[in-house]
Amino acid sequence: MQTTGNQIIANNLTKSGSDTFYAKNPATGEQLATEFVEATAEEIDRAVQKAEEAFVIYRKKSDQERADFLDKIGEEIMNLGDTLLELCHQETGLPMGRLTGERGRTVNQLKLFAELLRDGTWVDARIDTAMPDRQPLPKPDIRQMQIALGPVGVFGASNFPLAFSIAGGDTASALAAGCTVVVKGHPAHPGTSELVGRAIAQAVESSGMPAGTFSLVQGKSVEVGMGIVQHPLIKAIGFTGSFRGGKALFDAANQRDEPIPVYAEMGSINPVFVLPEALKQRSDKIAEGWVGSLTLGVGQFCTNPGVLVSMNSEETTQFLKVAEQSLSSLSTGAMLTNQISEVYQSAVNQMSQIEEVATVATSQRSDAATAAEGQIFSTSAQRFLTNSELSDEVFGPSSLHVTAQSKNEMLEVAKNLEGHLTATLHATDRDLEEYADLVAILERKVGRLLVNGFPTGVEVCHSMVHGGPYPATTDSRTTSVGTLAIKRFTRPISYQNFPQNGLPQALKNENPLRIFRLVNGKLTQEPTS
Repeated sequence: MQTTGNQIIANNLTKSGSDTFYAKNPATGEQLATEFVEATAEEIDRAVQKAEEAFVIYRKKSDQERADFLDKIGEEIMNLGDTLLELCHQETGLPMGRLTGERGRTVNQLKLFAELLRDGTWVDARIDTAMPDRQPLPKPDIRQMQIALGPVGVFGASNFPLAFSIAGGDTASALAAGCTVVVKGHPAHPGTSELVGRAIAQAVESSGMPAGTFSLVQGKSVEVGMGIVQHPLIKAIGFTGSFRGGKALFDAANQRDEPIPVYAEMGSINPVFVLPEALKQRSDKIAEGWVGSLTLGVGQFCTNPGVLVSMNSEETTQFLKVAEQSLSSLSTGAMLTNQISEVYQSAVNQMSQIEEVATVATSQRSDAATAAEGQIFSTSAQRFLTNSELSDEVFGPSSLHVTAQSKNEMLEVAKNLEGHLTATLHATDRDLEEYADLVAILERKVGRLLVNGFPTGVEVCHSMVHGGPYPATTDSRTTSVGTLAIKRFTRPISYQNFPQNGLPQALKNENPLRIFRLVNGKLTQEPTS
């Protein structure tokens, strides 16, 4: 399958604009062959209008039908074969092994939501039966469940061209919820976006879904994305990217005549706390793991460990020596785009010039066009607490070591953190007992707490939370990974005194779907009367 540079609007390939752009190979700097065209305002409007038309039909499809559709998307992605991986490698510079794994994650994510739909309990059905003889007033029959919001806008991410992009978690969870989707492809990998978009379009057709269930628009300009956010028929937004980009979308969505939710996953420094007993027992292993985590994927993960905190001690001195040796022996690869590379270089240059910040280690530099050197910096907790610049995210293979002089100073560092996606504790059982107050602080700061691991690597499962308090995300109650992500694109509705033949299947007395429901306060699969 060859790329065309077209938009995909309701299963039709279109190209009516005049502004063009090209993808570049970040490893070589080579411009790739396909010319892509910026979506016009008319094309964006048509995509959203078609999404609204399709939503009226798609939201009524059964959970089984939508589950089969999600499975079919996964099959069509796999049918693209190595063509998808090879093009994605050219557009991103990411190694084939990484992309093969990410494709598997993308397909498995679709399968997980399909399984959720087949179970059916996700609708959170609640039934309170009538009590007509209740005094002083009768109690009505009230039944509640989750329903889809409407057409959703999704923004593809730069750093995960498959798993957080066209058929990624936002799209999968929105489609699972019964929403139609208009996706803006990321301009760093437009060919990859088109191939996956065409796979989804094929699944739409072969599954008998309405044509406007999915559309893909492309472009480098801000206007393309804002055209989706500001369209009055769009009911929610899913975004993964920078704080600046996510905040701009959030502000625009809240300035609409009808404000809509924006579920933006943005920046995070993902602090790591190495507690005293753990440092004594395995400092070398922790140091090597830290370096491996901060350089993984050239540091271009939203879960990159950007800050590590430990006590001032002989063990910390040894820890930093091992980290320096480990990083100095590595050569980091290509960053995803020239812009990301330039922003990273500017950030590490700025960090190195801050007073009382020392450079601990620098990696070797590869010959990639967008190569970046890994960096470890160090400062005191006191300096960290008095200079807010030190808590800014540096998107790339860099981390800052913070030395605390006491437990209280370590707690102060934790208290002064903003919201982040993760926090990690390297600790023994004794450490966890003695630092229970640190855990209590971090519970209010992050969406995921780890013990004796590193935050890079986000398992796709029912219990995962990939979110956190602002500014990590715009809504700390949600996750962009795992099955709870479906609730971002639904809302509750109650049906009062409805006749049985007018109720959705999930709320009928006989429980034809055989799902678990909360009936008069008790969870059961049994029919009700």
